[in-house]
Amino acid sequence: MSNVLVLKNSILAGFSQSNQLIDHLTTRWQEKHSNDTITVRDLATDTVPVLDGELVGALRPSEVPLTPRQQDALNLSDTLINELKAHDVIVIAAPMYNFNITTQLKNYIDFIARAGVTFRYTENGPEGLLTGKRAIVVTTRGGIHKDSPSDLITPYLKLFLGFIGITDVDFIYEEGVGYGPEVLAKAQAEAKAAIDALV
Repeated sequence: MSNVLVLKNSILAGFSQSNQLIDHLTTRWQEKHSNDTITVRDLATDTVPVLDGELVGALRPSEVPLTPRQQDALNLSDTLINELKAHDVIVIAAPMYNFNITTQLKNYIDFIARAGVTFRYTENGPEGLLTGKRAIVVTTRGGIHKDSPSDLITPYLKLFLGFIGITDVDFIYEEGVGYGPEVLAKAQAEAKAAIDALV
């Protein structure tokens, strides 16, 4: 039995292509792995604050007393990290907004990247501490970007997930959704087929 954490983050709610694919994935997962537990966190509705000069002080070891706002940020970071630790499979929606991940997902990443907690620095370089997990990234794009210089999402998420110790990563792509109904329908069908084969 596995615990699956699903991270949605599209601001488009029910109109979101990534949300629709994530919903398809969770349905298929439950059909094939009925004993698994699935937890969904929607970062577009349950938002994580933007990291600023005050909040960054809460996420670093310090002897200085925390402000109430900093303490809230630290508590949230601990909650998010403990949630990650408690799950075996991490499913990440990664819609492309202006060539990159959403602000909501980036805020989440900033709150879980903590030295000594999710990674540490050693004499051999950084070492991820969230090992033994699998990640599935579902990324949707208006244009065609896979394997091109304009795809910043794939290398970034591979780099970050590896940095915190998650190296078993699969990507599902739905591209060209802005090219009209026919292209969209084909892209949706191919992405759903890829999901069905993966789960």
